[in-house]
Amino acid sequence: MKYALVTGGSRGIGRAVCVKLARMGYFVIINFVSNQTEAEKTLSMVKEAGSDGELLKFDVSSTEESAKALEAWQAAHPDDYIEVLVNNAGIRKDNLMLWMDQDDWYKVLNTGLSAFYNVTKPLLKAMVLKKYGRIINMASLSGLKGLPGQTNYSAAKGGLIAATKALAQEVAKKRVTVNAVAPGFINTDMVEGLDIKALSSQIPAGRFGEPEEVAALVGFLASPEASYINGEVISINGGLYT
Repeated sequence: MKYALVTGGSRGIGRAVCVKLARMGYFVIINFVSNQTEAEKTLSMVKEAGSDGELLKFDVSSTEESAKALEAWQAAHPDDYIEVLVNNAGIRKDNLMLWMDQDDWYKVLNTGLSAFYNVTKPLLKAMVLKKYGRIINMASLSGLKGLPGQTNYSAAKGGLIAATKALAQEVAKKRVTVNAVAPGFINTDMVEGLDIKALSSQIPAGRFGEPEEVAALVGFLASPEASYINGEVISINGGLYT
């Protein structure tokens, strides 16, 4: 049995990634923090895709909670390890820096960047010892370009990109790859409140992307065929920013 963990897997891009990995034959561990109903829906879709999975509730922004949940999972599966990790969880708390609350700064950074450390570190040793692993980090156009009103989100995703490049060099000799995917505007609840028509007119492709298109890229990076791709940040934004 091959295991994959997707953080923030209950909705949007995370859900699409769970389904994609299920179709690739992975037993999918679906992390969520609050919306169990949506997480259970994702699990049903994983099963419909021909595989199986389980829910693993913990707050990725908490070092202690993440470690406790992952240690408990490993203790229950002493002969197994999670070979694919998709650090997908993230939140937006948009505002101009001038009016940004301190809590909104730290909540976004802790969920989008600190969570990379909280979840990756407990799983990394097994990947290195087994000499195989795939770590895929969900970055963003915001982390490459910077977007006004998203200083916190841009900081989190920019930091995640830098961490991706650094860790990739640390573990490459152990056949563990670390890459990032940087979506632009994707049709999920993360774009609620945005002017889709106006923004689509600025995108060369003329539309927002779909979660399944991002998941297809994640699936490739998780596959053995992507073994020579490491430390990369791959944009998927319809040509909006290259």
